[in-house]
Amino acid sequence: MPPHAFLPRPVAGLFLLTACLAAVVARAADPIKEVGQTASEWVKTRAETVRLENAWTQNRVLLASTITGLKERADRLQDKCDHILSATTETRAEQASLETKLADSKGSLQVTEARLQALTEKVLRLRPQLPPRLSDALEMSYRSLAGTEAGPGERMQLVMTVLNRCAQFNLTITQGDETLTLPGEPGAKSVDVIYWGLSHGYALDRTAAKAWLGAPGANGWQWEPLADAAPAVTALLAIRRDEADPRLVSVPARLKAASTP
Repeated sequence: MPPHAFLPRPVAGLFLLTACLAAVVARAADPIKEVGQTASEWVKTRAETVRLENAWTQNRVLLASTITGLKERADRLQDKCDHILSATTETRAEQASLETKLADSKGSLQVTEARLQALTEKVLRLRPQLPPRLSDALEMSYRSLAGTEAGPGERMQLVMTVLNRCAQFNLTITQGDETLTLPGEPGAKSVDVIYWGLSHGYALDRTAAKAWLGAPGANGWQWEPLADAAPAVTALLAIRRDEADPRLVSVPARLKAASTP
């Protein structure tokens, strides 16, 4: 039996009314609490929103300032680049012109080297046609030309040396002593020689009273015996040495241009 069963009706009614009010108050307290929590969260959210807005405002100003600075720097760099390009236009044009000239020079150098090589080969083939005296005098030049160590400049100088010496020799009469291996003789012997330029020459063995005629032939410079020509060659050499008065001396000759190498 419930406790209020023994209470008088007025007291029991009051008790029930009190219990109902307590229940209503209890049920009414929950929405208030929820509203308070919601308000508190909203306040926090609003505060965070304000903080973020303030931060974004400050950062936006900083970013705007940074962007402006970068744009100004980019403009300065562009101006500097334009200035450099303008200042170096002439230099780049000159460089392009030099590169073109260099390419042309390389092409010309290759052509020159090819011609020089062909000329060198001709000069080397010329040597057997030269008088022995001149050929021996050009021994070092020919040895260098036959090698591979000399560069184009040195090779050109050697070729010019050979050609100049040949030209000088061809304009003079050269006389002296030489050691030659002559046809019909057992070995090399010292003889008197006289050359008429590059065309021909004479060799004289005074002791044996023999004379030879030399001239360039198909196989190079060749000597051939001259029968009964020793007295005439002796007289020729005497006049050349100022040992006799000048006079006309008839000696055999066979004029023939050296074959083109």
